[in-house]
Amino acid sequence: MTVRGKAYIAGIFEHPTRLAPDKTVAQLHAEVAVGALADAGLTRDDVDGYFCSGDAPGPGPASMAEYMNLQLRHMDSTEIGGASYIALAAHAAEAIALGKCDVALVTLAGRPRSEGMATGTAPRPRDPNQPEAPWEAPYAITTANGYAMCAMRHMYEYGTTSEQLAWVKVAASHHAQHNPHAMLPEVVTVEDVLNSPLIADPLHRLDCCVISDGGGAIVLVRPEIAKTLKRPPVKIIGTGEAVKHLTGGTFDLTTSGAWRW
Repeated sequence: MTVRGKAYIAGIFEHPTRLAPDKTVAQLHAEVAVGALADAGLTRDDVDGYFCSGDAPGPGPASMAEYMNLQLRHMDSTEIGGASYIALAAHAAEAIALGKCDVALVTLAGRPRSEGMATGTAPRPRDPNQPEAPWEAPYAITTANGYAMCAMRHMYEYGTTSEQLAWVKVAASHHAQHNPHAMLPEVVTVEDVLNSPLIADPLHRLDCCVISDGGGAIVLVRPEIAKTLKRPPVKIIGTGEAVKHLTGGTFDLTTSGAWRW
């Protein structure tokens, strides 16, 4: 089955906040939903498909669907970590192509900054039932030191330098100039990155992702609905997913799932 031309992006919204101590995660999900639907020229009553991941108050999407009073024909709560929402947008397009829904709403939101994860005062607890937990938890693996191991291995295999890695942050800082709500709005140089404190060798503070509150949403619709909306829709021409997991500890840290395909 192809989704080419069978689903269109009709609305998007990014929450303007980067710090939300006065809001719940459910509120953030609802607010980005309202924003994306308004951008599309649609309302909550038009939505018949809802998609969210593990960051949404559960169980699954049912709680959020109830919270937002959505009347649905289809829902999906695929959880594959940081790639979840890319996959969910694809799943929404597939659901529309299969006739499972006509207007699909995808919402993402969280409060890691307000909950102390930016400072380490409230680290995300590790599920002791994860089969890899007994081998990783004793070493206090985090996002930063986990990716630091990947970066160090890449340097060993390919001669990658810290200067080359720093260009990722430099590019991101230029992209931030187009977002009035950017948490770090200043343009930085390679020297700025390399002179920032070392967090987990070889990653400096400016190599690491910022941790912020907020969220975003996207609305996808079938072609017949897209034609009726008073805005230029964006046609989905294709999606793809690839799987890469631990493979018993023998996997290559320097490649992604996309590289395999």
